[in-house]
Formats: sequence, C-alpha cells, structure tokens
Amino acid sequence: MSSEYVAGSCNIGKGEIRRRQLVALFGIFLTISSATALLATDQSRSSRISIFVPALVFSVGFVQSRSKFCLAYGLAGTFNFERLGKISRVASVEDRKADRKTAIVILLKSAALAALITAVFFVLPL
Repeated sequence: MSSEYVAGSCNIGKGEIRRRQLVALFGIFLTISSATALLATDQSRSSRISIFVPALVFSVGFVQSRSKFCLAYGLAGTFNFERLGKISRVASVEDRKADRKTAIVILLKSAALAALITAVFFVLPL
C-alpha cells in the first residue's frame, strides 16, 4: 500500500482508509436494517426504492476504501497520510485535475453499485 500521495490514484493513508471502511460497515447495517423494516411492515413494492440512500452510504465507503482515494478530498484538492484531520493541499493544477476526475469516477461507481443493490432488492419476490 502506498504511503504517499499519488495524483489521481491514492490520496489517503491507513487511518483514513479505516474511516471509509467504518462508513461502509455503517452503510451495510443501514441497508440491511432498512430492508428488514420494509419487508417486516409489508410496505409497497415501490417503497423498496428508498433502500438506495443507505446503499449509497455503503457504496461510497466501500469504493473509497478499496480505491484508497477519498471522494471529498479529490474534489477539494487535498490529501491526508498523517494523523486523522491533518489535511494537506495538492500543489499542482494538473494533480488537482486528475484527482477531480478520479473523484467523479468514484462517485459514479458508488451510485452504480447502490443502484444495482436497489434494483436487486426491488425485483426480489419477497
């Protein structure tokens, strides 16, 4: 695992990656508990679409932790490999552009994963 900033590829260290893993765990908990509540209360099929939001929380945390890249840091032109909260600024304009591109790709991947989870839950004959 890289322990230094690489434009468009790696902008967070171990502590920040763990933080994203916790977000993913929290998101999967929310997704499962929301799905359980929807099924237990016999809601309409269309209400299953509401699972998208907790699935998105899971997806964003999961994709960021696997990519070792923070979406928000990428959009803001920052990175962190030190203690949590000690954010550094990306100096190069080209590097900030590469980071923004990667951040947008992560957002799209996360939204696609959340949409897939939602679609599967929606079509299940439960």
